[in-house]
Amino acid sequence: MPWIVLPTYDEAENLEGVVGALRRVVPEAQVLVVDDASPDGTGDIADRLAAADAAVHVLHRPAKAGLGQAYVAGFAHALAHGARCVIEMDADFSHDPADVPRLLAAVHGGADLALGSRYVAGGGVENWHPLRRVVSRAGCEYARRVLRVPVRDLTGGLKCFRAEALERIGYADVRSQGYAFQVELTHRALRAGLRVTEIPIVFHERHEGRSKMTWRIAVEAAIMVPRLRADRMKR
Repeated sequence: MPWIVLPTYDEAENLEGVVGALRRVVPEAQVLVVDDASPDGTGDIADRLAAADAAVHVLHRPAKAGLGQAYVAGFAHALAHGARCVIEMDADFSHDPADVPRLLAAVHGGADLALGSRYVAGGGVENWHPLRRVVSRAGCEYARRVLRVPVRDLTGGLKCFRAEALERIGYADVRSQGYAFQVELTHRALRAGLRVTEIPIVFHERHEGRSKMTWRIAVEAAIMVPRLRADRMKR
């Protein structure tokens, strides 16, 4: 059974729509909302959706504590409840719910990790400022070159893991956040010799609300990448 993990913080304007879309396109999946005590009432909306649909679940965290740890908590909950595949994605429609079945199909076809990629043939981004395009491309290329890996979209946040793959990469002790978290997950999968495949997607600007991206997140990723390389060289 697939589980979809949606970390949320102030996503009241998007949550009901994205959960509804996921339930339509992947009705066999369980949807887990991991809310970090959103002040805009996102957690209350999640509770209402869960009360109306047994396939929707909510994990409330007491405060905003970072995207990475929200995912770690969500992964643990999904695996403890029998997930065979675990999907991570944004809750703001940046990731199109219609892409999820293609990632699931890739894992069912033999991949250990299928990641939605903006930077392979057929992928792309929509409605981004040119500077953001440049920064994103440069960040991915920097990580690729430093880590010497073939994956083109290391910072992408739409992923589908086989349950055994998550356990094998030791997801529970990942402490990085944001882009760095995404890079580290994929790097661990590659280092473990797992089969990683990129599925082209188009990344959209969020529907409603404000981006959670900050320069601190970008700087953390820039610092984390050489650390990952150094750790690999020690082994």
